[in-house]
Amino acid sequence: MSSFNQLKRLYSYSNKVQKEIILASGYSVANKVFDLAPPILIGMAVDIVVKKEDSYLSSYGLTDVMDQLYVLAFLTFLVWAAESIFEFLFKVKWRNIAQTMQHRLRIDGYEHLQSLDLKFFEDKSSGNLISVLNDDVNQLERFLDGGANSIIQVLTTVITVGSIFFFKSPTIALFSFMPVPLILMGSFYYQKLIQPRYKDVRDQAGLLSSLLNNSILGMLTIKSYTAEKTQFLRLEKQSLSYSSSNSRAIKLSSSFSPLIRMVVLMGFLFTLILGGYYTTQGQLEVGSYSVLIFMTQRLLWPLTGLGETFDLFQRAMGSTQRIFDLMDTPVEIKSGKLSNEKSEFNIEFKNVDFKYELADRNILEDVSFNILSGETIGLVGPTGSGKSSLVKLLLRFYEFQKGDILLGDHSIRNWDFTRLRKEFSYVGQDVYLFNGTVAENIQFGMPETSIEDIEQAAKKAWAHDFILDLPNGYETLIGEHGQKLSGGQKQRLSLARAILKNAPIFIFDEATSAVDNETEAAIQKSLDELTKTKTAIIIAHRLSTVVNADKILVLDEGRIVEQGTHNALLEKKGIYSGLWQVQTGCY
Repeated sequence: MSSFNQLKRLYSYSNKVQKEIILASGYSVANKVFDLAPPILIGMAVDIVVKKEDSYLSSYGLTDVMDQLYVLAFLTFLVWAAESIFEFLFKVKWRNIAQTMQHRLRIDGYEHLQSLDLKFFEDKSSGNLISVLNDDVNQLERFLDGGANSIIQVLTTVITVGSIFFFKSPTIALFSFMPVPLILMGSFYYQKLIQPRYKDVRDQAGLLSSLLNNSILGMLTIKSYTAEKTQFLRLEKQSLSYSSSNSRAIKLSSSFSPLIRMVVLMGFLFTLILGGYYTTQGQLEVGSYSVLIFMTQRLLWPLTGLGETFDLFQRAMGSTQRIFDLMDTPVEIKSGKLSNEKSEFNIEFKNVDFKYELADRNILEDVSFNILSGETIGLVGPTGSGKSSLVKLLLRFYEFQKGDILLGDHSIRNWDFTRLRKEFSYVGQDVYLFNGTVAENIQFGMPETSIEDIEQAAKKAWAHDFILDLPNGYETLIGEHGQKLSGGQKQRLSLARAILKNAPIFIFDEATSAVDNETEAAIQKSLDELTKTKTAIIIAHRLSTVVNADKILVLDEGRIVEQGTHNALLEKKGIYSGLWQVQTGCY
């Protein structure tokens, strides 16, 4: 999509501030019109001192030269005051528009990002997405801060100066403005050449941001493998790629301004020579000649600065394309509309097949089972057997290819996402904590809860004691990803978060994998008590976690190969029995 099409779409997107944009544009035009008035006043001053009582102002009844100069001084004051007022107004207005637009683009972009399927994030780097929502949005903000005004004022200058030239001398105007079409054609040509270069600059910036983000988050791994030099060289290589990409764009954009300067010089020379000739022949007033000379200068400088404005414009449009590309990413898993059903549902999987997009085989194959409301179900099996995938399908993080999953009497495809996920308290095996306090992390998603409720949830998760030992208790900042805590402490906070949510259905995906045996036994007692009144799905490698489940499902290569209670499965002498013997040493 061309830069001008991107600009058109950006204007359509800015529907909430379009009136403000029109007003800001009006201020920019008014400021430039008054900025161009001083050369006319200078021409009038020359006319007064040369022609005296026969000057232009004398036709308004001002025959005294000093009276004419006093009037001219007053007009000069008004022009400068008006120019200053409109400069203040357009700067404030454009900057407010820039702030509004950058805020809206960032928030809308993030809102759409949250609606995308987990599949989207599998092959997208977080650093690149951060670059789009931060660096690219800021690049557009810089253009709206000053570049938009510069473009409007250049156009105003060309139109105003052109009108004055044609009024004073159509012949001089014709020759002086001959370079303008060349400038416009050159601008369009440069636009086509430079647009892909700036798109590449923004892409390289995204890759660099991604690498920096991953390097900082992975510092522990880098240090433990003494890979500092390797990672430094990777970063250096990507930084050089970004610099090289920028250099290619800068080299082309930098040649734009000098070429424009030489083309505009042709117009100035025409005005200087042809205007001077007409003045000496008496066909042009001295004051008018002065006006044309000064006006040519006023035209020259904005056009020579067009290169920088054009450079800013192209960078902004390259960023705009990346922002809109993100916002145009389709949402493949659509939310249903069902939201008013009461809780306490049975769950049923009916002949479900599922595979990840790049997988060469099904992760789940013809899976069927049901969970009655209030039951506790254990899911066990070797790594890669599909246990966690079952849960991801139930939460609609991914879409299954065949069969159906029912929550109550309805397919989960009919449920509203928010309503569906409110039914579940989820504790994953990959614990994610945010950079905030302990209390904020426990009450995540439940911001209105009291500190008493937070403490109660922490006690049930066996986290209260270690929290009190932290420097500031529940107000202790735990760092990004909870890096100030141990693995077991992080897992207990995640468990407390799920307990506080208190949804009808609990999902524990290896919820005690990072805690010691003593803590696991204590947590297990809490879970046993908790699940008496809840539906619970427990994924476990430690079979001791699911011993008391109402039913245990054993998965192998995506199929349910055994199911029953703990004792019943031991009697079958099958896969479950073999796993139990390995873990307990009871052969």
